[in-house]
Amino acid sequence: MVEQPGLFKESELSSNDSKRRRQQDNERRRRKAEKRIQELRELIRLHDYYYYVEAQPRISDREYDALFEELKRLESEFPDLVTPDSPTQRVSGEPLKEFPHVHHRIPMLSLNNTYSRDELREFDRRVREGLEGEPYQYVAELKYDGVSVSLHYQDGVFVLGATRGDGVTGDDITQNLRTIRSLPLRVQTVQYHSVPLRTFEVRGEIYLLVEDFLRLNREREEAGERPFVSPRNLAAGTLKLLDPREVAKRPLRLVCYYLLTDEVELQFQSENLQLLKEMGFPTDPHWKVCETLQDVFAYIDYWETAREQLPFQIDGIVLKVDSLRQQQRLGTIARAPRWAIAYKYEAKKATTILRDITLQVGRTGKVTPVAELEPVFLAGSTISRATLHNADYIAKLDIRIGDTVIVERGGEVIPKITGVVLEKRPSTAKPFVFTACPCPHRQPLYRPPGEVDYYCDHPECPWQIRRRIEHFASRRAMDIEGLGERSVDQLVTAGFLRTIADIYDLHRHRDELVRLERWGEKSVENLLTAIESSKRRPYHRFLYALGIRFVGEEIAKILAAAFPSIDSLAQASQEELTSIQGIGERIADSVYRFFRDSHQREILERLRRAGLPLAAEHLTHPVQATGFFAGKTFVFTGELAAMPRERARAEIERRGGRVTDSVSRRTDYLIVGANPGSKLQKARQLGIPQLDEEKFLALLAENPVA
Repeated sequence: MVEQPGLFKESELSSNDSKRRRQQDNERRRRKAEKRIQELRELIRLHDYYYYVEAQPRISDREYDALFEELKRLESEFPDLVTPDSPTQRVSGEPLKEFPHVHHRIPMLSLNNTYSRDELREFDRRVREGLEGEPYQYVAELKYDGVSVSLHYQDGVFVLGATRGDGVTGDDITQNLRTIRSLPLRVQTVQYHSVPLRTFEVRGEIYLLVEDFLRLNREREEAGERPFVSPRNLAAGTLKLLDPREVAKRPLRLVCYYLLTDEVELQFQSENLQLLKEMGFPTDPHWKVCETLQDVFAYIDYWETAREQLPFQIDGIVLKVDSLRQQQRLGTIARAPRWAIAYKYEAKKATTILRDITLQVGRTGKVTPVAELEPVFLAGSTISRATLHNADYIAKLDIRIGDTVIVERGGEVIPKITGVVLEKRPSTAKPFVFTACPCPHRQPLYRPPGEVDYYCDHPECPWQIRRRIEHFASRRAMDIEGLGERSVDQLVTAGFLRTIADIYDLHRHRDELVRLERWGEKSVENLLTAIESSKRRPYHRFLYALGIRFVGEEIAKILAAAFPSIDSLAQASQEELTSIQGIGERIADSVYRFFRDSHQREILERLRRAGLPLAAEHLTHPVQATGFFAGKTFVFTGELAAMPRERARAEIERRGGRVTDSVSRRTDYLIVGANPGSKLQKARQLGIPQLDEEKFLALLAENPVA
């Protein structure tokens, strides 16, 4: 039969209809997804505001996580619908090599400071004379002890963030600021005199809550790391990190106090604070309009006492002329405004008697001296203890038991001893000497060369045992509910726990445990169930739980990625360890020594027999010990088209190879993808052979996993 020209076969018509229906279905799905994505973003922004700005969450963490996961899933399915202001995009991009500079169109001025009320009266006189008798009022705000930043928005979307720098030029820290959950990536549209505010600049302070600061310091001390000095220093250091992913792990917060726009003429600072709040920015809820200087003094007096109840630190109050027009009239001098001043509170001090110096022993054996004081009331609370840091600190201040000491609480959260009243020193006072650990073994303390801390290295020191077990069972480690400080103390005292491996033998003592004070059938059953559940924790959490000195949560993740089994990590040389980005000589030495300690190896073997995760999940399958990859070390650079890098790493490891992050002389091959980085140049300099992606895939095929 001859086909008529211009006509389709019936099969072609059917195929075209099917294709058209699929396209229509896909378009309907896309429109539905786009609508839902917008709904989810608005919901998440709203709940972020309730949680991070208002501190009044409206839904549970589980409900919030469900919304966030749904948004991530839809954006993954429709990547073209992802926008920079989406809540999922707070942490993105690769680490920077340096921060670009930003020029401030309006300089970020410094405030003149004063500790004197007479100087406040003089400031008020200059304002009055500068305004030539025109009526004025002030806005008084709390002076958050944080780091100043500038935030720029276009069409209501956050586009640029910068540090103050020298006031004229700052650093572009946009990606770091995007990680702060209280910073809105898109603002609520607000109208001022019928003009919508869409493009503007906001300024504020980045700070931390005292509770978060103390928690981070506890974690650092548990890992054997030096604690941060103050919340402000921690905030400043965090903003200067070049990797936004690291910044996101710190609980930074934002408070805003400045608004500038060319879209409309703003009139009052008090109105601007209201506008900022309506747009979704966190602002100081305690600001107040003061019509007289007496109102200002009353505000200062109130907060000098009430600041002790705040969950964050302030170091004074800021006083501003309310009218923006009057601010312009008064102008600036020497990079400081004539219309604003900061009144700073003096650090609170008291004197008391140093009764004793006791030693606290951490899980790594680090010994911290603590001042035991005659209780003294200071800055809203009774102080009976203060840290003495280390031997150098004690020697520098020549602190002796029996001394009358000066205790201060200022910019730091934790009270500290800042001096000695020498004229009150008793004749019996002698310099303090670090001799032996306070544990029953009275182990002599040692101080490693070049370090400021003393250590106890007795393997059966009960203080270390308690801390190590508490750390091992803690929520961020193996998360064994029921093994808190009190329970651990009881079980160590009763002789059931001497090492972390003993935890997994407790089931053998069920009947004895039931008879202990405060225990019973149900409590023991719950504990044993929690212990069994801990065997399912990820490998990197197990590494963190081991309590290796200087190995915190993030270092544990880095080590787990580079050495995905405990055996490969235990066999690593110090050179191999230091070749990993983020692992310095101090950490490498600590890890290397840990795995060469016979006592630790015995514990690890017991944990292996108990069924704990001594390898990453993708290594639960047998590792092939022969073939091209076996025993070789590989490094990736550039992007692979055929598979994600994590899968490529897993394929090498299943074939008996090892993947590290840095090129060194011990690297056997560099696998080169698209857009390779500096690793390629280093590999060429060291004469290390390279494999392109095609050759790498061919070798995988030639060496299948048995």
